[in-house]
Amino acid sequence: MSFKRLDADDFVVSSDSITSTLWSTDSPTLTEFYTSSVQQVGTSGDFYLSVYQTSSIETTANVQFDIAYADTGGSGSTAYNNAVPANTPSKSTYGQYRALILEDENASFSFGSDTNVISGSNFWVLSVERARYKESLFPGSLNLTISGSNGIVKLTDNSNNISVNTFIGSSRVFQLVSGSNGSSVVGGGMVANSGSYGLVFPELGTILLNPDAIAATTGVEASRAVGLANGTNNSTLYNAILGGGNFRLNSQETITSDYIFLRARNSEFNYTENPTFISGSNGEIIYTDFINNPQTYITTAGMYNDSNELLAVAKLSRPLVKDFTKEALVRVKLDF
Repeated sequence: MSFKRLDADDFVVSSDSITSTLWSTDSPTLTEFYTSSVQQVGTSGDFYLSVYQTSSIETTANVQFDIAYADTGGSGSTAYNNAVPANTPSKSTYGQYRALILEDENASFSFGSDTNVISGSNFWVLSVERARYKESLFPGSLNLTISGSNGIVKLTDNSNNISVNTFIGSSRVFQLVSGSNGSSVVGGGMVANSGSYGLVFPELGTILLNPDAIAATTGVEASRAVGLANGTNNSTLYNAILGGGNFRLNSQETITSDYIFLRARNSEFNYTENPTFISGSNGEIIYTDFINNPQTYITTAGMYNDSNELLAVAKLSRPLVKDFTKEALVRVKLDF
């Protein structure tokens, strides 16, 4: 027997949630941050600032996350056209994230919960590179230190402080609070009259930072000056993150695995088709001991479709002895 048709019971599909380090450094914590002068002076620099794990001129440099500034009124950046002063990169960025997250062009963001909520007419954005976070950010792994003239604040999501997930539109969201490893400090980790430090959207790989709360505790302020040079506010937050020197974050993804069970019963696959097994002159078995007690060594299993096309090959770590007294079970795992 050379081929055996697989039955429906031979296939099993399983899904597992995998957590891994997010940054290209293969470390859960990013402690060094670099930017690219070429990117900053280019068109994209008007909208966001790309942050790398090493010097951007190195061949191993990869974008880890981008920093952007958004303002509903267009303040904090320079107009595309002086005839329309309110039409600026910061206003475009606000509209972009309003459409992406709120799914309503007339809605506005808010930071905080219960009685401590403020309207978010402006905010910073940390957008993690998709190649880094894969399917989503892992709740509870976020630890970000912001450093300013008035001190530092250590931020995390509040995933361990809630029992029911909250959604904005179709996006799961957590509040960004003072604390560590998904738990706020005593008191909730928010700022009186300024709400939370921001919002965390795991599936979008996006963190919004509330400038009012950050300014109140660290002195790091987002300028809302009209006609401010593009990229100024992005650099302000970058320097605050650089000074903090600590950005810890993990990724999470669901790996779907197909398990295929290849079974060889005691009466199957006991004879080899290797031509050296048979004499070329008379067609007789060379080793007479194999006539009544045949034996094979399974080293490879091939999986074919109905057109006899080879689709996949499974290699065993060591040869598996097979004869009429033994049955074999080979489990093949395909990850997607």
